[in-house]
Amino acid sequence: MSLVPPKEPSDKMLEAMRNFSETYAKNTNTYFCADLSVTAVVIKGLANNKEELGAPLCPCRHYEDKEAEVKAAYWNCPCVPMRERKECHCMLFLTPEQDFVGDQQEITLEEVKAAV
Repeated sequence: MSLVPPKEPSDKMLEAMRNFSETYAKNTNTYFCADLSVTAVVIKGLANNKEELGAPLCPCRHYEDKEAEVKAAYWNCPCVPMRERKECHCMLFLTPEQDFVGDQQEITLEEVKAAV
């Protein structure tokens, strides 16, 4: 059995999800993780899901049926827990009092693309 590496999202989609993440962080007074590589991996996962599924499904969860989850919209970013309680399982959007919060609300496309 060989493992197939995940398909890389397009630069256009990476840029769209990067812009969304920055705008949402600023609008909600949340910040990215102190380790920006965490932020980059999550943005890359959102971009990949947006391209493959048509919605930015949370990349940090396991789903039995991704298409059904997209239709339900509960875990589409920003997910219901984030919108209602500012609880981001992915650590993409952290409030100032949360562990691992950084002081950044911006990340470059190069930083996102460098994520493994």
